[in-house]
Amino acid sequence: MSEKRAKYIFVSGGVISSLGKGLASASIGALLEARGLSVTIQKLDPYINVDPGTMSPFQHGEVFVTDDGAETDLDLGHYERFTHCTLSRFNNFTTGQVYDAVITKERRGDYLGGTVQVIPHITDEIKNKIIQASQGFDVSIVEIGGTVGDIESLPFLEAIRQLRIEVGHENAIFIHLTLVPFIEAAGEVKTKPTQHSVKALREIGIQPDILLCRTNQALSEGIKSKIALFCNVERDSVITALTVDTIYAVPLCFHQEGLDEKIIQKLKMWTAAPRLQHWKKLIEKINHLEKKVIISVVGKYVHLKDSYKSLNEALFHGGIANHTHVHLEFIDSEKLEQGDEAQWSALRSADGVLVPGGFGERGCEGKIDAIAWARENQIPFFGICLGMQMAVIEFARHSAGLKDANSAEFNEKTKHPVIHLMEDQKLRREKGGTMRLGTYDCVLKKSTKAYAAYHREKIQERHRHRYEFNNAYRKDLEARGMIFSGINPQTGLIEMMELKNHPWFVGCQFHPEFKSKPMKAHPLFISFIQEALKIRSLKESKKSKVVRIGLKNSKTAEEIFV
Repeated sequence: MSEKRAKYIFVSGGVISSLGKGLASASIGALLEARGLSVTIQKLDPYINVDPGTMSPFQHGEVFVTDDGAETDLDLGHYERFTHCTLSRFNNFTTGQVYDAVITKERRGDYLGGTVQVIPHITDEIKNKIIQASQGFDVSIVEIGGTVGDIESLPFLEAIRQLRIEVGHENAIFIHLTLVPFIEAAGEVKTKPTQHSVKALREIGIQPDILLCRTNQALSEGIKSKIALFCNVERDSVITALTVDTIYAVPLCFHQEGLDEKIIQKLKMWTAAPRLQHWKKLIEKINHLEKKVIISVVGKYVHLKDSYKSLNEALFHGGIANHTHVHLEFIDSEKLEQGDEAQWSALRSADGVLVPGGFGERGCEGKIDAIAWARENQIPFFGICLGMQMAVIEFARHSAGLKDANSAEFNEKTKHPVIHLMEDQKLRREKGGTMRLGTYDCVLKKSTKAYAAYHREKIQERHRHRYEFNNAYRKDLEARGMIFSGINPQTGLIEMMELKNHPWFVGCQFHPEFKSKPMKAHPLFISFIQEALKIRSLKESKKSKVVRIGLKNSKTAEEIFV
């Protein structure tokens, strides 16, 4: 029996970046799954870095980690949240990976006697990677990073131009996402940016089959007809990609515009009728969230929210599961460290405090101050990766009497390295792709907050770190009230910690946000929001009873509800 060959949907973008190609690709995947098709989604990134693992969060945003340990583009998070896909290192590749593969082959002698060139050698490598990721699926959605007109994107666009010819026009389509801006002074939307974007695409040999027109205004029939005429597409292939209140409404909006029907027509596929009831129920829940909590996210990348994209979504998912709107207050840990009263005031308003992952010493003392405040005032606390490590340091300093406690990442000469470099990392010299990455086992201790959240003993979660809890301090901290509730059975690595005399103070070395979905929120985020709701309820029920107290970690006294 011949192996099933996938149909291809190539998604490109024009005019400006950040229009939402990743969300569009994820939403298309969701719509096709709703019709009974098996789908995979792939991101092609034109930068020369091998992967985003060594890039600053301010430049690139979050690094999303797959089960098999690949450090990938944040759009893969959207793909997994919107679909049933479990993606791997084959679902994201870069110019750096492509050139590395071609140069390796050249050095090995694979091209012996030939001149190695962008065409055909680079484009062939791109096509091979696209085909490899598509094996066994009905449809492969391929998002091309960057914007049409970028020099670095040209080899990718040339490769998909060739691939469509090779697989046949009924087996591949081009979808182009573009901008139709509303000009306030003119009082109307303008189609010229879209026309120029499509013109640039056609100049390199690609005629889009479908246009997704990103806009803040509903497009009239006249505007759609004008776009269709000047861009050489069918009138009903001009789809309004309207800005919506929640990203999870995008699949339904596309369906209302007839996008999924148009796709299967052009790909000449037969599918079941779309089953979108679960998406409709989700939007109904989101539109009727009854309660509210305030969560302070204390980090040093707070000025770019894409740095914590999966985390923000996971908190939102935890809120949906609790019928609660989660309001996020992003607290700059550096300013907190400096005693900035506006940042402290924002922190004190929180019903829960979360310290996310990160690297480097900058801002870490501010994170420790925030953790101390949450611990002393019995505010729900959630520490993820570096956040857990900071919680261990705070407890060691202030509850276990280890005044010099620190991480060896920040101070190699500390007397008490409660966090130290993992043994298998000590001989590592290269930075990229060398951390403890991907899914590892964890066994939970019964009668703990962790076990109560998961309702099972064995779990698997995704990791991205070099440093770990130093087990030499385990007995000392346990004697003071720290519970090590999750342990890797193969290595003895501490995966989770919590505190005995606190309503909800939990840290995990892994990144649970990577596995949370809107219709299946991660259990730790559900539990965290539940506890924050209790604090919120307590505040609201006792507004008339106020006590003025002084806090160790703030510069002034404050009023809290008791």
